[in-house]
Amino acid sequence: MTAAVTKGRGLGFALAAVLVTFSAQQLLTPLLAPLARELGLSEFQLGLVVTIAAAALTVMSPVWGRAVDTIGPRAVLLSGVGLAALGLAGFAAAVEWGLGGENRAGWTFAGMLLTRSLLFGAGIAAAPVVGVALAASSTTDEASRTKSVSLVGAAQGLSFVLGPLAGGALATVSVLLPLWISPSVLVVLFVVLAVALKPAPLAQKVVGEARARISPFDRRLLPILAVGFVVYLGLSMMIVIGFLVADRLRLDSEQTAGAVGIAFFVTGVVLVLTQGVVVPRLGWHVLRLLRVGVPIALVGFVVIAVGGQLWSITVGMALLAAGVGLAIPGYTTAATLVARPHEQGAVSGLVSANIGLTFMVGPVVGTGLYEVAPIAPLLVGAVLCVLAATYLYLAPSARRIGARAEDPADAVP
Repeated sequence: MTAAVTKGRGLGFALAAVLVTFSAQQLLTPLLAPLARELGLSEFQLGLVVTIAAAALTVMSPVWGRAVDTIGPRAVLLSGVGLAALGLAGFAAAVEWGLGGENRAGWTFAGMLLTRSLLFGAGIAAAPVVGVALAASSTTDEASRTKSVSLVGAAQGLSFVLGPLAGGALATVSVLLPLWISPSVLVVLFVVLAVALKPAPLAQKVVGEARARISPFDRRLLPILAVGFVVYLGLSMMIVIGFLVADRLRLDSEQTAGAVGIAFFVTGVVLVLTQGVVVPRLGWHVLRLLRVGVPIALVGFVVIAVGGQLWSITVGMALLAAGVGLAIPGYTTAATLVARPHEQGAVSGLVSANIGLTFMVGPVVGTGLYEVAPIAPLLVGAVLCVLAATYLYLAPSARRIGARAEDPADAVP
């Protein structure tokens, strides 16, 4: 089996791992708020569970990335999926214990932080890191790499469509059923990966000086990370969309859940189609993807800001998803082009950590701004897009986005 075939096969399993792990996470999305109420937890405590999970992902992504370059993708995938399965199983046990008696909220919350936040947050970070690293290392030209990288994003986006639908359907049978289905599918995934992937073919081990770490302050990587941070920060502030729909349309809790569900379903479908179908067919240079995607996202923020009906807000969300769906593959591929072959894992870790950081900051900033003025998060998102677009079109350094690493001396400050 040739290296290209082996890496391509590994990428297929990595894409499956991304889809399954993130779908397992999203299975629980419809349950978190009602479970928090039943357990006696506050909205702040629930938010803390999600924020700490994002923090664990941010911290572990570079660790997994360096591990890909040293111990190989198979070991990283198995370790990550195993941790994620353990975390979700512990989360299910903590919740079921908490529902079984009174005055257990404090211990249940502690258990949720340990399992759903720390263990699961650290484990789920591995799959996209491996996916991007293999997408980069299994391709030689930019068009093929962009196509492969976009599939990683599409797999993640598809989980945001399938997971909540499946979770809601399972919850009609029993609210505890999705809690135990989530870790179960991860156990199945772990077994499949352990059997199907052999250590030798997928490992890309490096030793000695080849383990050099690429810096996020690399003069070519830093602008890419900055643009990605700005785009994702605007997207992560959209946690306020539920409040926005409820307040503008004057809906009760059940009506809001249905309306937001429609908006996010359309958003997820557009995101998947953009990354999984449109980007591969376009074959655009990474800089062009960013230059077109960011302005479309800007239009999306504006439409949401002025939208007074569910259909107009949904159209704005769809435009935002289309713009981000174009920009994400451009951002991720551009970052991988900076790295040399043995640095692809490290770069994919930095890319994922950068995204995780925005989802630590964005929800807090977005909800804080919403309390000041409901339109404020949308205006800030639009301004961020304007800043990113201005840089992409006018800054001389932006023209180097998409340039490949040529010499070891060029890859460090």
